[in-house]
Amino acid sequence: MPQITIYLDEKTEKKMKEITKSIKISQSKWIADLIKEKLRDDWPESILNLSGAWRDFPSVDELRKSLDKNIKREQI
Repeated sequence: MPQITIYLDEKTEKKMKEITKSIKISQSKWIADLIKEKLRDDWPESILNLSGAWRDFPSVDELRKSLDKNIKREQI
């Protein structure tokens, strides 16, 4: 597995160590998980579950009813 080196300031390193210790995972796994999260190219399950969540949202036809009719355009 490839390895990389990162450089952190002391404050950031301290916070990272506190977090990884509290959730009991290695610093390497924590960083790898963050990178994977940022590189996701699909929608999270929590977003997909929102589909249909707004039952009172107007339909396309209802939205279009409130629009004005198009006016006739002049010939060029």
